[in-house]
Amino acid sequence: MTYVPASDRYERMRYNRSGRSGLLLPALSLGLWNNFGHDHPLENSRAIVRRAFALGITHLDLANNYGPPFGSAEETFGRLLKADLAPYRDELVISTKAGYDMWPGPYGEWGSRKYLLSSLDQSLERMGLEYVDIFYSHRFDPETPLEETMGALDAAVQQGKALYVGISSYSATKTREAAAILEDLGTPLLINQPSYSLLNRWIEPELLDTLGELGVGCIVFSPLAQGMLTDKYLDGIPEGSRASRDATLSPDLLTDEVLEKIRALNEIAARRGQSLAQMALAWTLRDPRVTSALAGASSVEQLEANVAALERLDFSQEELAEIDRYATDSGINLWADSSRE
Repeated sequence: MTYVPASDRYERMRYNRSGRSGLLLPALSLGLWNNFGHDHPLENSRAIVRRAFALGITHLDLANNYGPPFGSAEETFGRLLKADLAPYRDELVISTKAGYDMWPGPYGEWGSRKYLLSSLDQSLERMGLEYVDIFYSHRFDPETPLEETMGALDAAVQQGKALYVGISSYSATKTREAAAILEDLGTPLLINQPSYSLLNRWIEPELLDTLGELGVGCIVFSPLAQGMLTDKYLDGIPEGSRASRDATLSPDLLTDEVLEKIRALNEIAARRGQSLAQMALAWTLRDPRVTSALAGASSVEQLEANVAALERLDFSQEELAEIDRYATDSGINLWADSSRE
């Protein structure tokens, strides 16, 4: 049966401008970091993507190494695009990234022109696309001149393989430098994608001010702290959870001190009539410089619950003050090395 999306999909979503660009992004974007590799049933991934589009989520975020195995999330998305979404390609913003380890040898990671443009070609082939809407440098490379990395992003645009370019986990200083290089090349920096959550607030002292000044958008990833900011871990580490697998979320991060913070934040959310996850998503969007919150989903139900966070985005000053008592750095920024330069 031919897929037909909901006719009212654009009435259900709030859209925000990315910096001073012409591009609007949904307040909630769908990340395909987890749950879209070959280790998950295709039909489950398909149901999540179809429902996301029906709810007005037009932005789908990938990277070359999402899976497992590496590349498999892009392959899955390519199958879903071909089966369902190809007629709606011009209604979608599809992004991918390159920067982390992808294949053996000296040309399979970091920020060289060789790696970035080769990776983009591979990503396009896996997804069955002629171009992506946003191509990111996934992390800052301290060993490659920033001019080379930004030059590769510019080349992707000049070659018609990307419409916009972005950076991820770059510090305020390196963001400013990258933006200046790209401006000279004639390809403006669209967006920075940093980690940000109630337990990881590193972007507040400098980066948000820098992005606002430059007119660059901000899409925050891991706003739920890889599931820590949900009700999943209130009573410990359940079997089958991400922490129980000791993958990207180490159980060592769930200390007694952190769990006390999470339980206190959960109580605040309950008084607001939200789940902890919904409040955590809404909180990241309280600053107008944040364009979108990027969250994954393991089921349609979880996706719908995340979107429901947009129904209550207002916070009183009293609520924000109470949240600040518990929303403190918890040592969970796994991407800190990229933003220290």
